[in-house]
Amino acid sequence: MLTVASDIEVLARFGRALADPIRCRILLALREAPAYPADLADALGVSRTRLSNHLACLRDCGLVVTVPDGRRTRYELADVRLAHALDDLRTAVVAVETDRTCADAVDKGCC
Repeated sequence: MLTVASDIEVLARFGRALADPIRCRILLALREAPAYPADLADALGVSRTRLSNHLACLRDCGLVVTVPDGRRTRYELADVRLAHALDDLRTAVVAVETDRTCADAVDKGCC
């Protein structure tokens, strides 16, 4: 049964999805058009196994869905509004000091 996630859950899931550069690349590719896993793996230059793991994460986060297409399965963004959200995030101005990182960068791997 599908349920509607709270605002905090939605942001946390989005953050988890965007925390990995490969998942970001997948989302940006799917923003352009739905795709098949083999084509995505080739376009991104990653193994199909690795891509499969990232697609599973994005499915679990609720950001992508599978669409049966004959004997194949196509992936697409779960909601067209995600494409707009990705564009807004991608073009947002992030103010950072170039000589600083987050205090937790070494311990938590951020920034």
